[in-house]
Parts: sequence; C-alpha cells; structure tokens
Amino acid sequence: MRATAPDVDSLQRRLATAMDQRGDWPDRSAWIRDAVDALPRHRFAPERIWRWDGHTYAPIDHSRDPARWASEVYAGPDAATVTQVTDQLPTSSLSCQAVVVDMLDSLLLEHGHRVLELGTGNGWNAALLAWRAGPGSVVSIEADPDLADTARRALSAVGTVVDVQAGDGNHGWAPDAPYDRVIATYAVETIPWAWVEQTRPGGRIVTPWGRLGHVALTVAEDGQSATGWVQGLAQFMPDRHTLRTEPGYTQVRARSEPATERPWHRDLAPLRDDVHLQFALRVALPHIRITLAEDADGLNAWIHDAQQSWAALSAIGGARTIVTQGGPRRLADELEAAWDTWLAQSRPALYDFGITVADNGATQYAWVNDPMTGPRWPIPRD
Repeated sequence: MRATAPDVDSLQRRLATAMDQRGDWPDRSAWIRDAVDALPRHRFAPERIWRWDGHTYAPIDHSRDPARWASEVYAGPDAATVTQVTDQLPTSSLSCQAVVVDMLDSLLLEHGHRVLELGTGNGWNAALLAWRAGPGSVVSIEADPDLADTARRALSAVGTVVDVQAGDGNHGWAPDAPYDRVIATYAVETIPWAWVEQTRPGGRIVTPWGRLGHVALTVAEDGQSATGWVQGLAQFMPDRHTLRTEPGYTQVRARSEPATERPWHRDLAPLRDDVHLQFALRVALPHIRITLAEDADGLNAWIHDAQQSWAALSAIGGARTIVTQGGPRRLADELEAAWDTWLAQSRPALYDFGITVADNGATQYAWVNDPMTGPRWPIPRD
C-alpha cells in the first residue's frame, strides 16, 4: 500500500510551491505544470527506491517506511530519486523535477507532434510527453527489458498510451520515423546520427550532453545537419555502456607513478562553484573528469582522463596547494591553459555555447557565441 494520499499530496504541493518560488515553471510552456499535477512523480516510483548514505546505496521500501519513501520521492526541485541500483551503481532514476520541466520546455512540444524518447526509465517523462502530444504520439525506448515492462505497467495504471520498446536508444527507433521531436533522458558524449536522421527537417532534439548541460538542436531543412544552443544544466546518468566501462580516479592513478610535483597558485573554489567555468572546461577538455572535496587543510581536486593520466591538487594548509601529476599527459597544466582561455574570452556563460552535428555524425563540435564564426572545439567520437 502506498503512503496515504494526503501525505503524498502535501509533499507534491510543497515541491510545486518551491519551484514556483524559484521561477522554475516556464511561462511559455504552461502545460507542463498541468501535466505534472495530473501525473505526479510518485505514481511512477517503484516499491523500492535507493538513497546514498555516504557509503553505499541503501534501499527504502515503501511497505516498511512509507513516509520516508515519500519524502525521498519529493526531496526537492533538484533531487533525483534513484530507482535502480546495479552492482552498487545507480542505473535508473526519477530525474529531478526542475530539470525534467526545463527540458520539456526546451522541447517546444505541441499537440499532435510525433515524439521519440530515449530512456524510458519508470515512464514518468514519457507520460508527461503523451499528456501534451496526445495518445499514441510517443514512442519510448528503454535498454533494460525489465524496466521497460515496469514502465508499461506504470503508464497503463495512469491510463496513458505510450509505445514502449526495449532496445538501444542510441539507435533511435526507425520503424516509426520521422519524428517531430526527439528527447533523451540520459547523457551522451556525442550525438547519435540516428537521432538526426530520424527527425524531420525543422524538428527538435533535446538531450543532456557531456553530463553537465542539455542542448536543443534543430535539424536543418536538408536533414544533413543539426545545430543549437545549450539550454541549461542537466546532470543525467550516462548511457549504460559508459556507466559500466569508465574507470574512476583510483583505477587510473594506479596505472602510472607520479612524474612531476609543483605548487598550485590558483583558487580552486571556481571549479566547485562556477557552473559556467565547469562547462567551458568540459568543452575544452572533454575527457577530463574532476572530483573535489574539502578537508581541514582546504579544497582538494582529483583529475583523470579515464586512461592513464591523472593529477592530484592537494591542499596542505596555509592556503597552499601542491600539484602531483602522472601519466603521459599533464592534466593540471591543461586545466590551467583551458581556464586561461575561458578568462581571455570574457568568461562566456554556458548559455553562450552550442553544438553542431554534420556529415552523418562524423563532424561534431561545440562552439561559443556563433556556430559559424565563434571559437569551436571538436567533440571526440565515442
């Protein structure tokens, strides 16, 4: 049995009010709030959800603790609810409500549009899409067949008609192409050409990119390219292949011995606090992963390239930091150079960046300020 309706309804209203106070409900897409009210996220949350307790993902079962379960589902505008954990890695979630709303607004969805969703999860986003586009207008692809079955049941329970298919979202779904709108719920490093190919000229593709921002691309009239601007922040899970194959800092650090050591003379706080710098570094250094943590001596950073190179920026007290680097690349030096470039470009905001995809996907690059004349950075192929 689910938590009593008044408890869940109260939490739902509190979350809606919090988003109202922050201005998260978009004026140009007023339908989204109506859809979220009609199809609240708890209707798609499974019996068991998961919470990080600082050491591991611990289960929260609705049958044992309905109040805690409900509080986790409605933890806040920026809080995702982990709904699946595999080998101690989160592999599916109910995305945070503020980002779901922001991405739906970016999609510019209208009634009657044919929609392809990549990454069904538990079906909540698909239900919201169908609320706007209409019954039978949405096809959704889920990599996990069991999760696809779960989504079908949840969608059926709320009376929503969505065609849920099990498959690889990166391949799109050719049988029902072309689509007016394509939206992904997981982050990609490169834009799959199948998404462009299966979208009508003038159609729109919205996807998390680079695990930090989401972009909205418009397909050219000749169907041979797609380009568009970054729309906002979106820290989504990567596709399952990336999630399972990318090593972490500890693994990379073990592959090479320290090679250089020197003082670091730059405040690390912007790496933690400035999302615009974070995005610019992600564009310039696509393979670098940065983790930060603070201790009694100050802010520390650990950097790796998922291959053999790493750097540790270690606070040693007295506002001093030491850089140790190993592997064939000097990642801290590259980080400083990219940081200086961003400063020299007058600190462009993440919304000043965009992406272009062309040549059957072989050409992909990020740009700033202008897709034709602005500085650009190639996006490496997966």
